Amino acid sequence: MRLEVTQINRARAHRTLLSKSRNLSSWHFTSPSPEYNLEFLTNPSNADEINQNVQNRKGVGDIKQLQELWSQLKELETQSDRSEEFMSLQEKFHKSAGVIPNMSHPDAPIGGEDKAILVETFGEKQDFDFAPKGVVEIGEKLGVLRTQNVTYTTGPRSYYFMGDLAELEDALVEFTISRLQAMGFCVISVPNLLHSSVIEGCGFQVQGERTQVYRSQDDPSVCLAGTGEMPLAGYFMNKQFDIKDLPQRVATVSRCYRAETSTVDEERGIFRVHQFTKVEMFGVTANESGEESSQLLSQLIEIQKNLFSSLDLHVRVLDMPTQELGAPATRKFDMEAWMPAKKFWGEISSASNCTDFQSRRLNIKYRNSNGELGHCHTVNGTGCAVPRVLMSLIENNQQSDGTVVIPTALRSFMAGQQLISASEDVLPNTHWIRLTRAYKKQMKK
Repeated sequence: MRLEVTQINRARAHRTLLSKSRNLSSWHFTSPSPEYNLEFLTNPSNADEINQNVQNRKGVGDIKQLQELWSQLKELETQSDRSEEFMSLQEKFHKSAGVIPNMSHPDAPIGGEDKAILVETFGEKQDFDFAPKGVVEIGEKLGVLRTQNVTYTTGPRSYYFMGDLAELEDALVEFTISRLQAMGFCVISVPNLLHSSVIEGCGFQVQGERTQVYRSQDDPSVCLAGTGEMPLAGYFMNKQFDIKDLPQRVATVSRCYRAETSTVDEERGIFRVHQFTKVEMFGVTANESGEESSQLLSQLIEIQKNLFSSLDLHVRVLDMPTQELGAPATRKFDMEAWMPAKKFWGEISSASNCTDFQSRRLNIKYRNSNGELGHCHTVNGTGCAVPRVLMSLIENNQQSDGTVVIPTALRSFMAGQQLISASEDVLPNTHWIRLTRAYKKQMKK
């Protein structure tokens, strides 16, 4: 059944990419009105604190502009006739409020990536008596990975997993999902196509130079999800919980799409790609003591440590600085695995506490024991970013003869198989040729 979940999501990804424009244009969607914390944002005495937070987080957002717009709105609000000027100011105000980032946790390091704090390191670092090869070279020699000549089908920064590597991918997903189910997570199969307002409600921009979101040319309001966090957050949109039903803990296996680029040599191959499979964890908590979401964040981090320890990976945990939090998170922890071929630490997971940033935009609320209504807190964490974890597993478990030892924890999901080696069952190597214009014309006749 868990394998079917993976296959269902893959099939859905292909179907959504092939959707007809007429189906997209008929999509009617009404997004909830954001309920920003106006008491905090519009209070002039908070301006310096908010502005400092904005500057600590890459400087996106203008609290001075927001408060000026608010003052103008209050002046026009007394008018019985809501003029076009009022409506225009209101729209500008909401746009201004929408890009103000969440307040950073007081313990979050301030600055860029180099200010990340090492929390701990776990797992043994592999020692090699030979020069370790990279995942692409290993996979190509075994005939289980292709990253070259993919532009004819999927475009650059993509890949094909074949044979044992495709089975190892499924095993990794099944392993992760089985662990999460045993811990009480509810597994949800999610859509890959989302309305842009859901993605924006999660704190991600769908327009501009910095966006990593793919949008439909036929209907720009239709986007491909960049992470399972987005559809899971959308699943809870407009939900109202009774406090006894919190926290909610869910997980999904989904295909993720990102229009990101990188010129860093270490990130070539399958490390940074445009589409990949990922297991995502997502949680919704109350906010009575102010500690509920922090406690769930700690739980997700412990789950990640347990998963990666079971796979015998050498991992370090980082408390990420303010410039790496994005807009929604108040605090974030990344885990990086050692990649021995190019000798670098590569991010394989993150876990973030978004407090009420997403719930205020997506209308996710709860009623406490006194009957009072409040905004939930949301927390998310990577269960398994499949290509990156596979990269670390293959490089760290390679043998001098080119074979790869399958981690013990995954063998039961591969019928007891212990080793990946070159096999005649794998598709033969294909020699690709570039078609000339003359040949293409001849083929059309």
